[in-house]
Amino acid sequence: MNTDDLIAQLSSDVPRVRRHAMGWRLVAGIAFGALVSGVVVALVLGIRPDLMVAMHGSAFWMKWGYTISLSIAALFMTVQLARPGGGRLRWAWLAVVPVVLLACAGLAELARTPPDEWLAMWLGKSWMVCPWLVLLLAMPIFIGLLWSFRRLAPTRLRAAGAAAGLAAGAFSATVYCLHCPEVSAIFVLTWYSLGILLAASVGALLGPRLLRW
Repeated sequence: MNTDDLIAQLSSDVPRVRRHAMGWRLVAGIAFGALVSGVVVALVLGIRPDLMVAMHGSAFWMKWGYTISLSIAALFMTVQLARPGGGRLRWAWLAVVPVVLLACAGLAELARTPPDEWLAMWLGKSWMVCPWLVLLLAMPIFIGLLWSFRRLAPTRLRAAGAAAGLAAGAFSATVYCLHCPEVSAIFVLTWYSLGILLAASVGALLGPRLLRW
């Protein structure tokens, strides 16, 4: 049997993969993990009591705009790295855009705030727990993404793990907004981002072990 015949025989019984199957599998993993994180927020941390009022203000949508934008950018990277080879990360620059925009908002915020109030605005009331709660809430989403990767074939395992961790952290920060009452852009830029980066670091650390196939 020559090589062409062997390839034809091996591929003859391979079932057709539905279009966008990989994307839907990743979305399913994220949705399941986000649901678990949402339950933790609702039952353990608690939804902020003024949520409906806060949703009429710009500060809440500033936070959600930041975390959702990062989530979408990280999801693009995760989809690309889930394929064999991974290729160039053509959409990685998208993750920089919300960071730059929020940094500009933070600088504008500082410019109109008296300097003696900067520290209180930067630390808020929850800076010591915020990054760790974002990281904690990212774990169910990260596990959901690991489930998604079981049917995929990543080859750049550390990069794929980091992208999955980044996506999990950004989505968990989006869920965490339902609990967090902080309103400062400089707070979100620092402590939310730290929690997201911690999740990405955990993903990079565990990727080579957990994504091997």
